[in-house]
Amino acid sequence: MPEDIMTKEVEDYIFVETKKVLEDVTGEEFVLLMRILSGLKSMQTVSGRQQLVELVVEQAFLEQALNPADTDSVDRLLQCTRQALPLFSKNVHSTRFVTYFCEFVLPNLSQLTSPVAELDIQLEVLKLLAEMSPYCGDMDKLEVNLNMLFEKLLEFMPLPPEEENGENAANEEPKLQFSYVECLLFSFHQLGKKLPDFLIDKVSAEKLKDFKIRLQYFARGLQVYIRQLRVALQGKTGDALKTDENKIKVVALKITNNINVLIKDLFHNPPSYKSTVTLSWKPVQKTEAAAAIGQKRRSGEDIGATATTKKHPTNLPRRDARQIYNPPSGKYSASIGNFSYEQRGGFRGGRGRGFGGRGNRSRGRIY
Repeated sequence: MPEDIMTKEVEDYIFVETKKVLEDVTGEEFVLLMRILSGLKSMQTVSGRQQLVELVVEQAFLEQALNPADTDSVDRLLQCTRQALPLFSKNVHSTRFVTYFCEFVLPNLSQLTSPVAELDIQLEVLKLLAEMSPYCGDMDKLEVNLNMLFEKLLEFMPLPPEEENGENAANEEPKLQFSYVECLLFSFHQLGKKLPDFLIDKVSAEKLKDFKIRLQYFARGLQVYIRQLRVALQGKTGDALKTDENKIKVVALKITNNINVLIKDLFHNPPSYKSTVTLSWKPVQKTEAAAAIGQKRRSGEDIGATATTKKHPTNLPRRDARQIYNPPSGKYSASIGNFSYEQRGGFRGGRGRGFGGRGNRSRGRIY
């Protein structure tokens, strides 16, 4: 609409009335209304985006503990977090969401029930946490939350087999869950910047030794996969990289390279948090994949070295260039109607307000 019609007064009216409507909406209505509000000119400022984040916080019920067995509660949290993601920036912080994920979601990660049978709910949650972590501000329980991230990271970074060189080593070798580790390591790296002495003063010597053993073992596995992927992709350009098989290999190479860079940072003495990486599923420059394929292979011996790690350009898109979540069609919950999440795979080797709070509605509801 032209500016002489869509004046500031009109936008303010729309915002106030929409807040009233948000007291009783379905999940689909919530997404549509947030899309409308996000398009208002008055919402493009820092204060405007902060107001939108506060609206999402109210819908997410972050003052309540999460019931991991309740698909509606998990569904609500995922929807709200995805709506908030494009709003976060260095001035509009994700602290309340990151804190909630550390306090209520990570401890129950293995118990989460997915609203979609095909959705890897654990990886979905870890991806959201990783995307939010760069925009986290000052956190009241930083050490506690870092420790939770640390413990969860240990769960996905196995110890080497006891008889690594023995006859049964091949059968005992654990799987390396690269996608999970990329997310957790990135989140730990981002929050670790705020408490750089965590691994030095806040973790016992025995646990730190255990952590480094796991890092070393994981790093050796990384070198094997990186070499295999580079050989498989060497010389391939253009259309050859667009096949499904090679797309998977390119993403896998991004994941392993990211983990490699972050692990090297943690092996510094003291640990460093200076390197920057682009999450494997985020938009990157077109030449980045080719550069990664052609990059000279480093030997596994440099893992744990104290040499300064080169800084990599972040290549993160501008805040206004980040994708706004567009839900595809399809039923994913018995109580919501037509609305679903995009299936995401991983690389492995109610209340009286919001989302259907009051009264009886004829259309699909979450609650």
